[in-house]
Amino acid sequence: MLDTLFNPIYTTDFTFTSYIICTVTSLVLGLIIALSSGFKSRQSRSFLLSLFLLPAIVQTVIMLVNGSVGTGIAVMGAFSLVRFRSVPGSAKEIVSIFLSMATGLATAMGYVFLASLFVIIVCAVMILSSFVKIKEKDDLVRELRITVPEDLNYAHSFDDLFETYTDSAKLVTAKTTNMGSLYKLVYKIQLKDEEHIQSFIDDLRCRNGNLEIAIAIPATAENIL
Repeated sequence: MLDTLFNPIYTTDFTFTSYIICTVTSLVLGLIIALSSGFKSRQSRSFLLSLFLLPAIVQTVIMLVNGSVGTGIAVMGAFSLVRFRSVPGSAKEIVSIFLSMATGLATAMGYVFLASLFVIIVCAVMILSSFVKIKEKDDLVRELRITVPEDLNYAHSFDDLFETYTDSAKLVTAKTTNMGSLYKLVYKIQLKDEEHIQSFIDDLRCRNGNLEIAIAIPATAENIL
């Protein structure tokens, strides 16, 4: 009996009742997807609204073109243009969009229960993944900005400190400041341990005459697809 729940609610032409059931299911599942996508992440109101309405829109379009190969190909081409008409999104946003579209396709074919189970499983995984903190090497990448006097040979003055506190260090920028009496250096470094940043800065201060030092997270795009 459980297997019958995975059967479509209509097999030939859809009726008004089946359309209402599919549309309501699409809207409910779209709401679940939107709430899951916005869980512990910053999403715009317009994006969440799109996730909410997209399953119902896709479902209606697929129902209308059901059985027409030419119209179906035209719709696929229209959907492919959506990606190129939007700004770059994060990996989670792209997954949410494809999840909404897949949900609309499933409800359009009448697989209401299957679509519901599919959304619940995927959204549960999305929510659980937000609690899992996986530390990557990129999390320890920092930008070191240090000011040194002009009489300091900065080429190898910090090699021993870099060897102690970092896994890698690369000089990115070197420029003069204060009428040429100081150098401003920018290094891209990968720390061995975040707990030793203060000790690292204290040791650097002894080398650069207690001039300005800053260690910051480099500004990069987050998970852009």
